[in-house]
Amino acid sequence: MALSGDLWTELPAERRIFCSVLLFSWAVYLWEAFLAHRQQRRVYRTTTHVPQELGQIMDSETFEKSRLYQLDKSTFSFWSGLYSEVEGTVFKMILLCGGIPFLWKLSGQISGRAGFGPEYEIVQSLVFLLLATLFSAVTGLPWSLYNTFVIEEKHGFNQQTLGFFFKDAIKKFVVTQCILLPVTSLLLYIIKIGGDYFFIYAWLFTLVVSLVLVTIYADYIAPLFDKFIPLPEGELKQQIETMAKSIDFPLTKVYVVEGSKRSSHSNAYFYGFFKNKRIVLFDTLLEDYSALNKEPAEGEDGENEETKSKTKNKKQGCKNEEVLAVLGHELGHWKLGHTIKNIIISQMNSFLCFFLFAVLIGQKELFAAFGFYDTQPTLIGLMIIFQFIFSPYNEVLSFCLTVLSRRFEFQADAFAKELGKAKDLYSALIKLNKDNLGFPVSDWIFSMWHYSHPPLLERLQALKDAKQE
Repeated sequence: MALSGDLWTELPAERRIFCSVLLFSWAVYLWEAFLAHRQQRRVYRTTTHVPQELGQIMDSETFEKSRLYQLDKSTFSFWSGLYSEVEGTVFKMILLCGGIPFLWKLSGQISGRAGFGPEYEIVQSLVFLLLATLFSAVTGLPWSLYNTFVIEEKHGFNQQTLGFFFKDAIKKFVVTQCILLPVTSLLLYIIKIGGDYFFIYAWLFTLVVSLVLVTIYADYIAPLFDKFIPLPEGELKQQIETMAKSIDFPLTKVYVVEGSKRSSHSNAYFYGFFKNKRIVLFDTLLEDYSALNKEPAEGEDGENEETKSKTKNKKQGCKNEEVLAVLGHELGHWKLGHTIKNIIISQMNSFLCFFLFAVLIGQKELFAAFGFYDTQPTLIGLMIIFQFIFSPYNEVLSFCLTVLSRRFEFQADAFAKELGKAKDLYSALIKLNKDNLGFPVSDWIFSMWHYSHPPLLERLQALKDAKQE
């Protein structure tokens, strides 16, 4: 032990930094693999019959389908996680051997051919970012294809054709670059000219960007991928507006998004600031609107050429009363201030990270640890510090936010209960769990570490107590 300690202290500072990052990365992976093993071996493989406490809410056929679905997802997650960790290790070793400095140099050559010399660091940074994200998209494509067209297809969730998938992937990449590159260039410029207090200006800039993106996402970005239509006039819309008015929620519009052309998973959310709130419902959530509950019209074409109709895997959806109960839960997050609290926590974390970045950016050892001995590009500094140096802090923060999220979910359920929606939310949770093949049994450590929502049985028990009251 003493010898190994001496060898460690004799290593240059940059080598100690690099080895620490690598060791922590593998420690996190092994911890995740241990948790996945507990969940897969102790739960998915051994729990083959419906537990007694679930007998009244889940039939054996649905239980077995959800077990096999989660088992396939867990196996896929293990192999994709292993690949990601090995790729990350190779990536870091390439860093050590000069791979990323080579990519940075290549980016400089490309920008140089366009007439931008070494003094145009921001332009070179954008070329580097474009190449790096393109590499990430290409290497992640096989895993995404397997997940969509093997696992999701096998269990009846995928509604996409191969052509739709690739068109969607290209569109996502282009839209991402159209947002990422301008935002990154402005951020780098602010850091360059901000002086000693650049971290304050950088934080304010990212705050404004995040608020703008949240505001425009559902109106201008999401419709590039999915069709949003106003919820038709009728009983459901009137009931939603009445419920929103009863809790002073400033609702302006209610949309239905055609999520069924992509997947049969369901969801609902709200967005907007101040007096301009909108609610979005996935058509797969609505029993009366889901395309998966309808037989295709004879001779119908158009979008059906790109998406597949799978009425044989007809999803149940929720009745109007249950949809209202789900929305009562979602609006509870707003009424109880959960959305604002999450924004405050996020911005406090962002400010802290930029402050620590300002402290660490001058440490040449950090750049040397990843192969940059002569130059210290700002973008590379952001990547090293935010992605690698902050990784232990990010893991702790992620766990704390998961615990907080579960607490918020219980509180939102309680709010829906106060609206008189306990019975309908109870049945809605069962239906949504069945429609999405959620497995209601989990290992306690796996659940504690990963689940941002409480396990189904715990939520149902809290609602059951309310129903009995």
